[in-house]
This record gives sequence, structure tokens and C-alpha cells, in this order.
Amino acid sequence: MASAPGYEPRGPGFYSRQVSWVFFVKGELPQRSPGLGLICAEGDLWKDQRKFVSSSLKTFGMVRFGPKRDKMEQRIAVGVKECVEKLSRLTSPSDPQPALLHCLGNVVNSLVFGHTWSEDDPTWLWLQHLQEEGTKLIGVAGPINFLPFLRVFPEYKKTMRFLMEGKEKTHVVYDNMIRERKKRGEGSGPGDDMIDAFLAEMSRRQASGRGDEGFYTVSQFHHLLADLFGAGVDTTLTTLRWFLLFMAQNPDVQTRVQEELDGVLQGRPLTLEDAAVLPYTEATLAETQRIRSVVPLGIPHGALEDTELAGYHIPRGAMLVPLQWAVHMDPKLWPEPDRFNPGRFLTEDDRFYKPEAFIPFQTGKRICVGEELGRMLLFLFGATIVHQFRVSPPDGAPLDLEGDVGITLTPRPQSLLFTARFETTR
Repeated sequence: MASAPGYEPRGPGFYSRQVSWVFFVKGELPQRSPGLGLICAEGDLWKDQRKFVSSSLKTFGMVRFGPKRDKMEQRIAVGVKECVEKLSRLTSPSDPQPALLHCLGNVVNSLVFGHTWSEDDPTWLWLQHLQEEGTKLIGVAGPINFLPFLRVFPEYKKTMRFLMEGKEKTHVVYDNMIRERKKRGEGSGPGDDMIDAFLAEMSRRQASGRGDEGFYTVSQFHHLLADLFGAGVDTTLTTLRWFLLFMAQNPDVQTRVQEELDGVLQGRPLTLEDAAVLPYTEATLAETQRIRSVVPLGIPHGALEDTELAGYHIPRGAMLVPLQWAVHMDPKLWPEPDRFNPGRFLTEDDRFYKPEAFIPFQTGKRICVGEELGRMLLFLFGATIVHQFRVSPPDGAPLDLEGDVGITLTPRPQSLLFTARFETTR
């Protein structure tokens, strides 16, 4: 392991994703499958699909200004309102994870699939189970990624079977939604979700005769939908759970956030525009992202060419894992890094700012394509919940702030008490 927090790769050396064994081992012999979707795509496919996804998200409203942003905010607000209603019905300490997953998940579902599910829908319950268990089992740092022969041992065979069967069943679910959309004659325009957008682009490419329709295959469609759903739900959900735990653990910080929100909102609902006048709230959300990097190891990359890092020779094809945790917990960059301190993100005159070493969405060409959407979701869900409720540990019991590492650093299940701050939700 080489630590070089200030290192910025020059040229193309580290820009390739390293395709992970865990996602693609199948059958008796491990074979690297061509990277599909967006996370594991490389080269021209990655460039094309990233441009397509970025453009589509902007069409849906992932922009900083304008009426499209208002439309996106309205979609998110539906999920936020439902989440507040669910939490308000809790009469005893409870784990907020199910409510957060359902409400946040349906916002992402509407953007990716153009469909939302009821809380007790069997397909939705199964997708939630797969998402939760899959993030635990895959683990980008898991031994099978580095020692593929471990797949022959019973423990790893069971894991691989779950992941591969889950992948196949998920693709069946996607196929059903795609067929239904085609049957209804949708997908002729960009639409308001990724299924519509992909079908429209697939048709356009086929009609153009340019010869680049090969990027728009059924298999690529499946993997792209899986990437967008998984990344869209898991990272924001996990950050929200950590945020609520740290609010409960730090009541003085929570009080200051609530006082700031009360002063700005004056009884009206929160909007995205309010972020500009809520510096302490923004700083508290950012400090949560720093102190608990939800993707502590980052996503594996591969060296496209021989290069050098911190005096070490890195051969072409080597797997490189960016240790995001090391950057966010470096005492040289963040004094007392284990202390929850939103002041790190405030200037002397109490304005919100982001230090260069703050990289919750990673950095470089592979920076998260949904960064702005993630910020929208985190702000509207997180700030609204803390505005509406006093969040506290049950009976003052100590909270577990260690977490478990899979793909993400996830809080362990635990209950919190949500006490309404107002007679009716606002």
C-alpha cells in the first residue's frame, strides 16, 4: 500500500476501471467478462455511456439552476414527505433504515425505472433484500477479488451463487419492465426515466446507421440499470443513516442545526435553494460524509500503462484501490479526525466551504456521475428529517458508530427515538 493523499494522476495511467472478479466469475473457470454498465465499463463504451447518463440526468433535472431542477426537487419532495410521515408514526425507538430505504429507494426507482412500488410489493421487497445483502457480500476488498481460486471453497461458493442468481433474477425484473414499456409504445422520446431514455437512444442509434448502436445492447441495458439503481440507493441511504446516528450522538450539533433551520424556514418546507443560507447544516452533512466515507476503499481501478506512484513501479493491468478513508481521516489534513466537527467546513465568517481533500464522490474523470443528484437527496432528506424530529438514542444508550464494510461502510442495525418537534409535520 502506498499513501499519497495529494497525488493527482497525470495522463491516462489510472483511468480504467479494474473489472472485479466477484461480479463476473461464472462456471468452472474464472474468466474476465467485458466491463458492462457504467461502473465497470472502459474505453469508448464508458465514454459513451457516461455521456448518455450525464445528459439524461440533466434532462431529468440534475442541474444547478432552472425549471428542470424544480421538477427534480418535486420528485424528491414526494419521497421526503412520505418518509417524514412514516417516522412520525413511530411510537417507540426504531431503526429508520426501512423507512429511509423505501422512500429514498422509490425516488431512485422513479428516475431509473419510471416506476415506484408499494411498501409490501414482493418484487420491491426482493430488490431491497438483494441490495442490502449484495452490498455486504460483494465487498470490493473481499478475498475472492484477489484470490479467485477461493471460489471453490463452500463459503465462497455460497456467496457467488447468491450473487449470480440475484443478478440473473434482477435482469428478469428489468426485462419485464422494458417489455411493458415497449408494449405501451414508450421510449420514443427522452422521457423522464432511464428506461425511456435508453430505449429512445437505442432507436435513434439504430436509425442513424452510424454503426455505434453496439453500445446499446440488452446486456448493457441490464447492467446500466443495476449500476444506477445500486449506486443511487446505497450510497445516499448509508450516508443518511450515519447522519442520523451522528446527530443523535452529538445533541449540541443537532440543536444548532435545528436552530439554523428554524430561523430560515419559519414554518415552510425546505427547498434546495435554502442550502445557500444554511451553512452549518451543509457543514454537518459534509462532516458526516468525511468521518464515515461510505465507500472507504473507493472503486478499484486498473493501470492502463506502466506508471509510478510514490516511488513504486505500477505495472500495466495492476489493480489499484484508492483508499478514500485514508484521505478523509488523515490527521495532517483533518486535525483530530475521529472527532465529529462540522466547523471543518466553515470559514471564519461561518460560510460553508469544501476543502480540497474532501472527496466524498471521488475525483478525476471517474468522479460519480450522479454527484449533484446525491447532494440533492442528502440535503432534502437529511435536513428535513432533523428539522421535523429530535433524534436521540433510546434511554441515552451508547450508539455503535463502527459499522460493517462491504461495498459500503454501513451502520449496524440500531434503534433511534424520533420525537416530533411540531404538532403537525410541515
